[in-house]
Amino acid sequence: MSADKEIIEAALFVSGEPLDVDQLRNLVKGKNVRSLVQELINEYNGRSSPLEIKEIEGRYVMQVKPEYADRVRSIAPKELRSPVLRTLAMIAYHQPLTVADLVDRRGAAAYDHVRELEESGLVSAAPQGRTRLLQTTPRFAEYFNLESSDPEAIRRKIIELAREQKMGLDKWLGKQGIGVTPMYESLMGLCGISEYEVVNPYTPTEEEHDRIQELGVLVLSKGYEKKVSEYFNGRIIEISSTTFEELVNSINILAEYGSKMKVKESIEKIAELKEDYIEKTFSITVKVAPQTDMVSRMVNELRLGIASDGVKIAPDYGTSGEGKEIGGGADILIPTHKNAEVDVVKRICQRYDAVIEGLKKFKK
Repeated sequence: MSADKEIIEAALFVSGEPLDVDQLRNLVKGKNVRSLVQELINEYNGRSSPLEIKEIEGRYVMQVKPEYADRVRSIAPKELRSPVLRTLAMIAYHQPLTVADLVDRRGAAAYDHVRELEESGLVSAAPQGRTRLLQTTPRFAEYFNLESSDPEAIRRKIIELAREQKMGLDKWLGKQGIGVTPMYESLMGLCGISEYEVVNPYTPTEEEHDRIQELGVLVLSKGYEKKVSEYFNGRIIEISSTTFEELVNSINILAEYGSKMKVKESIEKIAELKEDYIEKTFSITVKVAPQTDMVSRMVNELRLGIASDGVKIAPDYGTSGEGKEIGGGADILIPTHKNAEVDVVKRICQRYDAVIEGLKKFKK
């Protein structure tokens, strides 16, 4: 058993790239490879060794720990040249991406870059009409020491690389930054994002339509991605802020583009506000009957009792997107759209105040 484990260790050492279970099993004649590799992983974790063994999507690799990588980088295999790395970043961030679109963004040199990336095994290309469709391979995750090939993990890595090279993501990807709808402009401040553009992606003018297409990231309300993605090929981030919890989740999603300190500060303040409002409902015993899902999420966060014959609470927008009448006969109306605060935090507070003040009139 010890000999088998040593053979596996030697194989991982000389390979230089991840090996799957079948490859290792052939070396030790069908032994329980997974348990042997796990023993090795535990042993390396217990040592003060600069090496580690990791599992990446079902394959195993021996590699230098991140904290030692920079010290030995000068004698490691040649890294990608900066122009090639940026081309790879664009493919990874926008994948799947056609060669034609890539060349439009990066110029004719992208043809050579793609050839180099294919030879290195970082990118694969599949025929699509007269062009080819590009996307990253599992080797990409291995090369950048990622846990998986999940698209979101890859996008986070691209943002990290842009920061390491002290360049904005927009410049790195040939894009012009972040676009946000007016409803969520105040969210940029909560995240510490200073460079952004306020746009209307839902019903844009022809001029605005062209400007939006130049953006790298678009922040909009949940439920509109399908509509906007018909003409926008950058990253779309759908967010919501009906409740304090949803607002915190939205801040966490955008945190990668902002300031860690500002994000932490904002989340702490929002948590305090949430507790303050929950405390205000302690004395309210009357039950409520939410008329929409939005109102349900609000009253659940406020920890109010719910009953079918309770106080009816509805938004004040009159009809739903399907033309259904909402709010008719409601006891309490919550301000929305034009009647609501522009600032996202003030907007939640305004709606919660409307609920709490309204319920005080029904207090038993």
